[in-house]
Amino acid sequence: MHYAELNKAWDELTGPGAPLEVVDVEVRGVPVRAFRNAPPSVRALWLSSAQFADRDYLVFGDERITYAEAHRRVASTANWLLANGVKPGDRVAVAMRNYPEWMLIYWACACIGVACVGMNAWWTAPEMAYGMKDAAPKVLFADAERIARLNEQPEMLGGAILVAVRTDPPAGAVAWSDVVGHGGALPDVGIDPDSDLCIFYTSGTTGFPKGAQLTHRSCINNLMNMMFAGQVTALATQRGMGVTPDPTVAPPIPVSLVTTPLFHVTANNCAAYATTAAGGKMVLMYKWDVVEALKLIERERCTSAGGVPVMAREMIMHPDFAKYDTSSLLTMGGGGAQLQPDLVDKIDKAVATARPNTGYGMTETSGIITSISGDFFVDKPASCGRAMPTFEVQVVGDDGQALPAGQPGELWVRGASVIKGYINRPDATAESITDGWLHTGDVAYLDEEGFIYLVDRKKDMVLRGGENIYCVEVEAAVHRDPAVAECCVFGVPDDRMGEEVGAAIVPQPGQTLTAGQVRAAVGAQIAKHKVPRYIWILQDLIPRNANGKFLKRELRETLQVAEAE
Repeated sequence: MHYAELNKAWDELTGPGAPLEVVDVEVRGVPVRAFRNAPPSVRALWLSSAQFADRDYLVFGDERITYAEAHRRVASTANWLLANGVKPGDRVAVAMRNYPEWMLIYWACACIGVACVGMNAWWTAPEMAYGMKDAAPKVLFADAERIARLNEQPEMLGGAILVAVRTDPPAGAVAWSDVVGHGGALPDVGIDPDSDLCIFYTSGTTGFPKGAQLTHRSCINNLMNMMFAGQVTALATQRGMGVTPDPTVAPPIPVSLVTTPLFHVTANNCAAYATTAAGGKMVLMYKWDVVEALKLIERERCTSAGGVPVMAREMIMHPDFAKYDTSSLLTMGGGGAQLQPDLVDKIDKAVATARPNTGYGMTETSGIITSISGDFFVDKPASCGRAMPTFEVQVVGDDGQALPAGQPGELWVRGASVIKGYINRPDATAESITDGWLHTGDVAYLDEEGFIYLVDRKKDMVLRGGENIYCVEVEAAVHRDPAVAECCVFGVPDDRMGEEVGAAIVPQPGQTLTAGQVRAAVGAQIAKHKVPRYIWILQDLIPRNANGKFLKRELRETLQVAEAE
């Protein structure tokens, strides 16, 4: 493999005077790596896309919105927000499926210094109520499904203005048509690069979601890390093959099939940012459907199809895969979960034009930490790649000391893409970030060439199809049934979703429980994807260690999936 060429290209692209030069800057009193030529804000990124006026930007079903029309609607939305009392520094919440409006609202907020709160569209009414109280948005943009949940607990709206999207507005609400019909040029607003750009929710140590504060600086540096990843891989690969890169040949205009929710960094900060910066087209899906995805790839000539690994696996393993024209694809893979080594090989062989790619990252890093693709991925299919240029990396042992290559420990990273913290949670912020170093909660090791390998998760989460599910939250929902004596929730390996939720439950003496009863009770409290798929009703107490904590690893090894209910 061309690792010497990779190192050479890496240094050339990020060295002094290079377009992607990396320097040290001080952020919140901590020196971090950042791109010298990074735009000052996400507003600047959006303004730069005006040059693509006549190109298709957002595609949803039969709807097509050009860049020119998107800019008109973004400006109108920004003016409407300011006219209705929203000020820079305030928050606006979005609770809907992947409709075009999601992106238009997001860019409008970014352009006037307002933080966009991405509410998980799978949340139940109580979960939505928690998010509304925590984020305290001035406006809530919601579709029909989310408005129905709002009606279950109408008090959650508080004093926020409700804007109904793609549905008739209920009494007291505003129609989306009024927002985009407001008109006006994009207002001129100065933006601090370290101000909040968006709030994305992620699981927390208490089982309640935490609102991560992604800033303009963190998101712009994530975009530039992705740009670097593509350039360094192409340059190293070409040189390794003896090909002299031709700078006059423009890369193809990206057409991205967006398969995952826009309230996550995978779709928003990675797919949407990279596509928008290059004047590409975003093809939005209402919900995941493998056949529909293949149809859209063929119809729209998509150049990338990712999401979470299960989606790539379902596409290439579908019996009708060969019936669709996927020759436009250049990359296939995704993030949100580790790409299994066998899938890397399957992708490489399934589509002649596409190469496998993945990025490992977190909400807390505004997107990717690492990236790997093409020949490098095929050569190291168990790796998630090298850390991007703006990251310092260390693998830390239980004693807090850095470990040498090959030794597993908790991965810590520091750089401009790390979030500011968590809203209303100074304790969680202090626990997760030390002197700018983010404790990822992932156990990993480095090889001699600096490639990262994920081993396990230190945090007690289940990662199901790219969604973090916190075991404490599920356990709390199960325990609300007085017939439950003990409950231990953990991840069960699954070929399709990566992991599924498993629960070992011990009934109270004299009580009986069935898996159906448990699922019905839990499903009424938390989102459907968090409800345990595998349930074991045990008669003996769950094994514990000397400190009284459940021995989850021992429990997983003892229980058989075939015996679950």
